[in-house]
Amino acid sequence: MERAGIDRGAVARLAEETLDWRFKSVPGGLFGLTVREAVARRPGLFRDGFVGPVVALDNEAVEHNLETMASWCAERGLALAPHGKTSMAPSLFARQIDHGAWGLTAAAVGQARVYRAFGVSRVLFANALVDPGGLAWLVGELADPGFEFVSWVDSVRAVELMTEGLRDAPRAVDVLVEVGIAGGRTGVRDQSTARAVAAAIERSPVLRLAGVGGYEGPAGSDGGDESLAAVDAFLRRVRETVVMLRGRFETERVIVTAGGSAFFDRVADALTAPWPAGLTVLPVLRSGAYITHDDGFYRDISPLGAHPRLTEAPPLRSALRAWAQVTSRPEPGLALLAVGKRDVPYDLDLPEPQVLRNAAGTHALNGARVTALNDQHAFLALEDDSTVEVGDWVGLGLSHPCTVFDKWQLVPLTGTDGETVVDLVRTFF
Repeated sequence: MERAGIDRGAVARLAEETLDWRFKSVPGGLFGLTVREAVARRPGLFRDGFVGPVVALDNEAVEHNLETMASWCAERGLALAPHGKTSMAPSLFARQIDHGAWGLTAAAVGQARVYRAFGVSRVLFANALVDPGGLAWLVGELADPGFEFVSWVDSVRAVELMTEGLRDAPRAVDVLVEVGIAGGRTGVRDQSTARAVAAAIERSPVLRLAGVGGYEGPAGSDGGDESLAAVDAFLRRVRETVVMLRGRFETERVIVTAGGSAFFDRVADALTAPWPAGLTVLPVLRSGAYITHDDGFYRDISPLGAHPRLTEAPPLRSALRAWAQVTSRPEPGLALLAVGKRDVPYDLDLPEPQVLRNAAGTHALNGARVTALNDQHAFLALEDDSTVEVGDWVGLGLSHPCTVFDKWQLVPLTGTDGETVVDLVRTFF
């Protein structure tokens, strides 16, 4: 499977950006240096005074996750188009492509524009693109013959709006009929609607019916048997839709895509099972959170998490950690950390206290939990009042990487000691 392209020069030029007050947590001692110059110094999170709170990435864990997912997809015959929205970090996009990513998935025009600014050559748009401004932007991008764009649609009206917005496009745009779940997000709810949407695509002079897509996440809330059965039932509907539309696809290769980061094992089974003779299918997985994994939702539900459903690949590793300082001990059993909703995710789980760093070194922190977050404070409940003191640092595991990166424009990438900065990852949200 041909991997996507990316503008390596544009990615490399990120290292020429000058560090200053725009980047929270960057120490003043690095102001005025370029990213390249700062990284060459191998600064330390603590010895060089990074300003707390700070979220850092473990480089070894990131590389392990990249290699694990790439190898597993290759062995299963899956193309991988990871959701770039997880990080919105071009340097991480490049690493995903280096590991064989077929493309990048976007859910919004703003994301796709970032991809294209860095020369990403193949974008899977997991949404219906009906915004006039977005369609006008796409018309301009289609002038690049090396750019491939695939969009979803789930209604005849969406086809009509795309057709109108793309009337001046230099070439046709491939689209997929999206299959949805009752009570869930977007996507057709029945086969008659799927047929009607497919017919509308066929009538459009600027669109080509290229496959079927969907997202299984809303079908299951955990890794239990009931959730897995519901995910499998949804994936059967995706397959049934592909078979129903056989003979109507306008491309030689039919794209069939699903897959978040919670049930990619079930997606692989469904998409790589035998297809009817004469139907050439490219199965595409869109998982994105695998690159960092986490210490919460995905740790608990991923097929390569703490309770693995797969045995042919090693478990993924959490690559994210937030460091926050204890700034107050106002009452027994309570400490306040200088980190809050502006800095760490809280939509799925609260941060998990894991380690304590004080004058005695860094060691496990037991008997502590975060009970609430304000904008800039975390409430840390303590079983042992002698555990932490004002000035100590607490290392926090995080849940749901998609709501970590959006809070940080520059994320330190640390080496084997967890403190020495080996790169600074720029994000664009």
